Amino acid sequence: MTSQPSLEEFTQQAAGWLAERYPKMPRSDQSGFAWGEGSDEVRVFQEPDPVEEADALPAIRRWRQELWDHGYGWIAGPVACGGGGLPAAYQRAFEQLTRRYQVPGDSALTISLGMVAPTIGRHGSEEQKQYWLPRLYSGAQIACQLFSEPGAGSDLAAVAARAVRSGESWRVTGQKVWTSGAHLADIGEIICRTAAGPRHKNLTAFLVDMRAPGVTVRPLRQMTGGAAFNEVFLDDVEIPDSRRIGDEGAGWAVAMTTLGHERSAMGSSSFGGAGIFSTERLIGLVRAAGKDADPVIRQDFAELISQLRLARYTRDVMAARAQAGQAPGPEAALNKIALSDNMRRLAGFVANVLGPALVADTGGWGTYAWTSVVLGAPGYRLGGGTDEILKNTIAQRVLGLPRPS
Repeated sequence: MTSQPSLEEFTQQAAGWLAERYPKMPRSDQSGFAWGEGSDEVRVFQEPDPVEEADALPAIRRWRQELWDHGYGWIAGPVACGGGGLPAAYQRAFEQLTRRYQVPGDSALTISLGMVAPTIGRHGSEEQKQYWLPRLYSGAQIACQLFSEPGAGSDLAAVAARAVRSGESWRVTGQKVWTSGAHLADIGEIICRTAAGPRHKNLTAFLVDMRAPGVTVRPLRQMTGGAAFNEVFLDDVEIPDSRRIGDEGAGWAVAMTTLGHERSAMGSSSFGGAGIFSTERLIGLVRAAGKDADPVIRQDFAELISQLRLARYTRDVMAARAQAGQAPGPEAALNKIALSDNMRRLAGFVANVLGPALVADTGGWGTYAWTSVVLGAPGYRLGGGTDEILKNTIAQRVLGLPRPS
């Protein structure tokens, strides 16, 4: 049994490994603003076209496989399932390192790695963990989440998609909507109604093959110009019982685990992602716009950064609890609400800094490219449960306040 490396040793080894394979991020951009050492450089923050996403997928899969092969694919995961068995601090240190290099990143795998994989880790059988977790963390399989329906958004218990048992398999029919990444996914975690009642005890979770006969995925175009969401139709789709997650009728508990992880994942920045909350990036934006001496802009910037730091500290507390084996609780809703609030603040701040330059594509650095962020900000109030529903959750399940009469 080899001894655990110190965090410093691990970081040095990881930095060397990355440096051998990937070029460093450029130290300056078109505006001439020099980035500070170790800053979180922004890759791209305009939503990609679905075709472009599909074209980028092979590189992302190769990136994940290379990480897995060299022990960086699941640094804090249990050794029994292929993980590195190291503390969460090692994982965070590696994520910070990747931001210094031009790596493909994991932004397309947030649902796979941040939501579905942890759910399987908590509710799946040992066989399912041994089979699915290495595939998800290595990028061999990509997962999506099939929860919301046209008539069941915030009220998830009202899902109408039905799964009927047929021997050692289930036949599923229904429609799901607002499914992020369904056009890229190999499998989907789906919640179905498997009995007439009672409410919350009549749902079951499964892993469905997204390329099985009867599965149809259609993109939903957003006002940002992107199509990250989809509607999914399931017409008598067969799912083996071996792909059932948890007991029959226990789907509500599985769904709550996934939603808890979703709210935490939405409230954090995945490594290799856009980095739109980077302090250095925002400072560069203000300077490039010639607003660094504007007292109103400076005050708005200070308030935005303060809120971002508060959200980060909250995430750190919840990450420590997760590392200790605790399931996400209702307080995870705080992460998601903080994200939607901060996206709103960011959009307003950027609009105030740029003014008309936000809507005119002149090709200048840090101008029109922010349009996608500004237009996408309102949608964060809906994803992972609407802010209104989550505030009710916090009021009732965290603060112990009574339900409205």
